[in-house]
Amino acid sequence: MREIDYYFYCASPFTYLGHNRICDLAEQHKVQLNYKPVNLAAIWDISGAVPPGKRPPVRQRLRLIELQRLAYWRGLPIKTIPKHWPVDPALADKVVISLVTDGHDPRYFIGKVLAGVWAHDDDITDEAVLASYLSQVGLDPGPPLIDAKTEEMADIRERNTREAVAADAVGVPTYVYNGEPFWGQDRIEMLEQALVSGRGPFRPD
Repeated sequence: MREIDYYFYCASPFTYLGHNRICDLAEQHKVQLNYKPVNLAAIWDISGAVPPGKRPPVRQRLRLIELQRLAYWRGLPIKTIPKHWPVDPALADKVVISLVTDGHDPRYFIGKVLAGVWAHDDDITDEAVLASYLSQVGLDPGPPLIDAKTEEMADIRERNTREAVAADAVGVPTYVYNGEPFWGQDRIEMLEQALVSGRGPFRPD
């Protein structure tokens, strides 16, 4: 079965904007989607990116326009400056890893977390909020919230981060198919073309 490695961060607006689309694409084309939460700051350290607040004003302004434009394109609500932002999604990321480790599909939980930040002004660092999301998607919140605090889940997140760096992920979301990285939700349609055409991966010259 074909596979896509999906590197993401549960507080990323661009992950939010592409999440439903990449999940639908994988289902439509019968591709296994490997959910791999990462430490975005560690990826930025390698790729040379900086947090939004440290970027030049012109780039900060354009980012806000882009978020509105892309949300309109995807048909999604968005609050470009959420109430809880910046926010550390590490606990939510590790809940996802726990779900994957235990064989659960994390798609809808991830969707709840991303929309919580970018559409509903929820505080995703609050365990009660995460527990509510898990319950809403039919999952028992107890085990994943406990597991999320273990060294094992933290180690897997760091391993995912190293894998993303090795795959040339510049930021998130990055989708890696057949060894080729597609960075950004606006590359999903290009990824779909690669799936449909059956072409080989593009490589650096």
